[in-house]
Amino acid sequence: MIKRPLTLLISAALTLGIFSSCQGAQDTPSASDTPQTKDSVIVAMGPTSEPESGFDPAFGWGAGEHVHEPLIQSTLTVTNPDLTIGNDLATSYSASEDGLTWTVTIRDDVTFTDGEALTASDVAFTYNTVKKTSSVNDFTMLDYAEAVDDTTVLFHMSTPFSIWPYTMAIVGIVPEHAYDSADYGQNPIGSGRYFLNQWDRGQQVILEANPDYYGEAPKMKQVTILFMEEDAAFLAVQAGQVDLSYTSATYSDQAPSGFQLLSCDSVDNRGFNLPVTGNEVTSDLAVRRAINIGIDRQEMIDHVLNGYGTPAYSVCDQMPWYNPDSQVEYDPKEATRLLDEAGWIMGSDGVREKNGVRAELTLLYSSEDSVRQALCADAANQLGKLGISCTIEGVGWDTAYDRALSEPLIWGWGAHTPMELYNIYHTIGDTGSAQYSPYSNPTVDTYMDQALKSSDLEESYQLWQKSQWDGTTGVTQDGDIPWVWLVNVSHLYWVRDGLQVAEQKIHPHGHGWSIVNNVDQWSWS
Repeated sequence: MIKRPLTLLISAALTLGIFSSCQGAQDTPSASDTPQTKDSVIVAMGPTSEPESGFDPAFGWGAGEHVHEPLIQSTLTVTNPDLTIGNDLATSYSASEDGLTWTVTIRDDVTFTDGEALTASDVAFTYNTVKKTSSVNDFTMLDYAEAVDDTTVLFHMSTPFSIWPYTMAIVGIVPEHAYDSADYGQNPIGSGRYFLNQWDRGQQVILEANPDYYGEAPKMKQVTILFMEEDAAFLAVQAGQVDLSYTSATYSDQAPSGFQLLSCDSVDNRGFNLPVTGNEVTSDLAVRRAINIGIDRQEMIDHVLNGYGTPAYSVCDQMPWYNPDSQVEYDPKEATRLLDEAGWIMGSDGVREKNGVRAELTLLYSSEDSVRQALCADAANQLGKLGISCTIEGVGWDTAYDRALSEPLIWGWGAHTPMELYNIYHTIGDTGSAQYSPYSNPTVDTYMDQALKSSDLEESYQLWQKSQWDGTTGVTQDGDIPWVWLVNVSHLYWVRDGLQVAEQKIHPHGHGWSIVNNVDQWSWS
């Protein structure tokens, strides 16, 4: 196989602006000038995609906020394109009637890249290590894992957890005999489709196909990942130095020679919490309902996202557990009627008032996120037409969590698990409130608790749907509406002509490793 030249200097040159779209062909190679091998690909991702702690599942590799398949390690299960569960290492799994024990049988033909067999003991070791070490994922539902024999592992749960198969889809299995938490992340040994050949911190990662992989042999034998800021990544596209690069709506109207724009659907949503208590305006249910139907989501998509997005009505649009009753139509007339009926009287200055309280809000956004800022500005403009005066303010995350307890903050969510619903809407501990916003509904809590205790994963989907709306109560427009969801941001990529990117399952929050979940199936034409 022909190896690509080290891209360290290329990245540095691009960052310094040495390559320019106005340079001649002899100075800057065009996309078509770069020699191609039929079994390798170069991908540009953002700098935040580089795992700070390396490629160790115990420290967040494959999991965390931006969930993806770990590639280097195998997982017990996988998420299918329709977000149901399929098998990887597992050949079968089942839960006890009380939900407190999961029995998983694994393949007997898998080896790590050092030649040692992967057994149930490695699986148990991995999960016990992750439970003890991980600060990224919540493993409080797991008591401990136990290897019964070489191919059977038992998961003893602290509490029933019907969606455990979704957790099993993101935990990469590490070798008990060769694991050292201080070194493993830099020198990982796994049994997945690829192994780590080279890692130049702050620059690139080179993955090579695992010749002993137990599944279908990867078509892409070498995958090089460059970590680059967006501007530098676009220059790399123009210079023909990458085959696929992440991009944003800002660059979507460009047309770099030899590349096409790929748009991937996502559940990477943006939405505001609307504090049910602690805010004199949003504590009024009529205001929350008026905001939800008074926002023109398509207008936001057209003007902020350049058309690359879909309307968001929940934190889990298109997921198997999504309740379609969440969807609403843009109806500013009905929004106005709700506000009028609730006693919010329009003032001469265009701002409503009720019992001496002016309809004024501060919409918060992460000061480092220009898209969230633009969405805030658009929302403020639209709500102003309803008589709700909004100012926008950029804040750091060090203060955002506290301020969100009384002020709307625009968030980004979206995951391949129903726990996203739980984390946002379920009352946490003795606080009497959901984690990210002052909100509590005992009926919603009960449905979610029942969903987690269900002995059947697919039946649990119905309970998650009822937690959103059961015909009487919930978190949708006719319910409590403690959040208003705006858009799902499409993930955009420049793709070199001739590169066939395999069909993508809907992307979760985070514009990074998700695109290469199935890089082994990509090909060149």
